[in-house]
Amino acid sequence: MIITLVAGEASGDQLGAALIRAIRSRNPDIRFAGIGGALMKAAGMDIWWGSDQLSVMGLFEVINHLPRLAALRRQLIARLLEQKPDVFIGIDAPDFNLGVEKKLKAAGIPVIHYVSPTVWAWRAGRVKTIARSTDRVLCLFPFEPGYYKQFIPANYTGHPMADDIPLQNNKEAARAALEIGHEGVCIALLPGSRQSEVQKLSVPMLDAAADLTWRFPGIRFLMPAATELARDIFTKELKNYPAVNCQVFPSRSKDIIAASDVVIVASGTATLEVMLINRPMVVCYRLAGMTYSLAKWFKLVKSHFFSLPNILATEALVPELLQHEVNGQRIADEVARWLEQPRLRKTLEHRFDQLHKQLKIDAAATAAQAVLQHIADPAREDETGSNS
Repeated sequence: MIITLVAGEASGDQLGAALIRAIRSRNPDIRFAGIGGALMKAAGMDIWWGSDQLSVMGLFEVINHLPRLAALRRQLIARLLEQKPDVFIGIDAPDFNLGVEKKLKAAGIPVIHYVSPTVWAWRAGRVKTIARSTDRVLCLFPFEPGYYKQFIPANYTGHPMADDIPLQNNKEAARAALEIGHEGVCIALLPGSRQSEVQKLSVPMLDAAADLTWRFPGIRFLMPAATELARDIFTKELKNYPAVNCQVFPSRSKDIIAASDVVIVASGTATLEVMLINRPMVVCYRLAGMTYSLAKWFKLVKSHFFSLPNILATEALVPELLQHEVNGQRIADEVARWLEQPRLRKTLEHRFDQLHKQLKIDAAATAAQAVLQHIADPAREDETGSNS
């Protein structure tokens, strides 16, 4: 039996490697091949092309690489049609994988897409396109399978980040690891990793830091720079705030979140990380003006919330600030509310623990079970699946 997989980024390589190990623990005779990275290779996959071939960021970079990517996809499809694997698993990277999956499905090769695109946030009509391209979707969040209910089998597998992060994260231990001292209030500033995010959010976050410095003497700020570019953009702006005591670290986001009393964070996967580490947060989101106007005009955004904690809870657990609301005073007010209301923080801790346990179901093992069951019986639904 052979399973082929395609993963296009570091996160996909991690998911793929964990899935391979989990499947192999159940059936050591299965062979694996396809596109992946060093982790998937170490897990025992035959690498046809490296996942770095698909890791292209930015609009103009993608355009420049389109001919090469199209050629790679044609070569991959031809090879897959010739070898006829028992199942093909496209891991995330929907722009590349769904096109491959559609060709394979039409040829009668079973296909699974691992990691649902964010159909719950915007362009919900993509569900029909996904259903035409693949036979089953493996979803990281419990609410996602419901979006596929009328169109295609879908399984909830749990989120690997919830497996990796312990339920209890000690603040003192994190501060000791960072060598920043145990005393005083610390606020984490997470303006994102992309250049556009850091450019849009650094100033309002630092404005909030200046306001909070005046309100809470001795307060400190910690910023994990995901990239050198993010560090350079942020530190350039930080020079304009001499009264703000802010220490910039090379990455180490988990330690910094755990060491903090409150986190000011850009909307995205980082909000899930903050929730799992169990810290109060203020979520900020700014789009380019034209993009925001178009999204509102065409009603592209369907969710009532845009931060993952609130989407998972289906209620406003944490404040979400959008566009003009992302300003220093409003952010500072929300942070002060967390600092000044311990009962509110305690209630949030309990809800975050509940959500963490809901996501912590051994994602790799659950996904492996769904894959093997699909090979054995493609129409079957099990307790992790959800067309109900």
